Amino acid sequence: MQKAENRVYLKPFEKIGKAIFKTAELTGMISLFIAKTLRWAFHWPLEGKLIFKQMEEIGVRSIPVVFITTGFTGMVFALQSYAGFKQFTAESLVGAAVALAIVRELSPVLTGLMVAGRAGSAMAAEIGTMKVTEQIDALSTMAVEPIQYLIVPRMIASITMLPILTMVGNFFGIFGGYLVSVELMGLNPSVYWESSYKWLVMNDFIAAMIKASCFGFIISVISCYYGFNSEGGAEGVGQATTRSVVIACMMILVSDFFLTKALF
Repeated sequence: MQKAENRVYLKPFEKIGKAIFKTAELTGMISLFIAKTLRWAFHWPLEGKLIFKQMEEIGVRSIPVVFITTGFTGMVFALQSYAGFKQFTAESLVGAAVALAIVRELSPVLTGLMVAGRAGSAMAAEIGTMKVTEQIDALSTMAVEPIQYLIVPRMIASITMLPILTMVGNFFGIFGGYLVSVELMGLNPSVYWESSYKWLVMNDFIAAMIKASCFGFIISVISCYYGFNSEGGAEGVGQATTRSVVIACMMILVSDFFLTKALF
């Protein structure tokens, strides 16, 4: 009887311990996967055709999503900022608030989250399907290294295209704030643009590019890892895709804090 009671009391701690060990094991496996990917990234020649194909898939085809997301975020932010600054007769600072928020934080983070949901899920699903249908084993049989052929092009394309998408998001976000502030609220357009340029410095854009590159690395590695290690047929591929998107988004938000702390 006493042993049964002790078992009940210890059960929550057993679950916590299992979760900690599982997290440590996953961290170790992803770290080994990253090390292997980076090693093959410096093996020449690289598959240039595959890299450009992934750049189109990850970057060009994500522009509409980035446009809608950052554009309307800038509009909403301007709307809320104008309402708040108006109470202190500081409407002239709306442009600065929108520009700083979009460039430093909102554009890189929202772009990363949207690309993780659109392109990251596609990476995990595509590689996962190849895994469960034994196409990856076929590549190994033909003396083709799967990581160099499948993972490295996606990683390079993600690291390259996320900063470009972030710059696109910067433009759409600030322009969305302009539409609301000037066209809807009646703010002087010269005041809006002057305020935006006055408070932005080159370091803000550089920091945003560094953030975006890190987010691209996270998206590609996490998505490809779960796709590469999926099993169990169609159901397993679906679970791997879901996990990859969730964990990539969580890692983007967590890493954003530490990057912001280091860069600003």
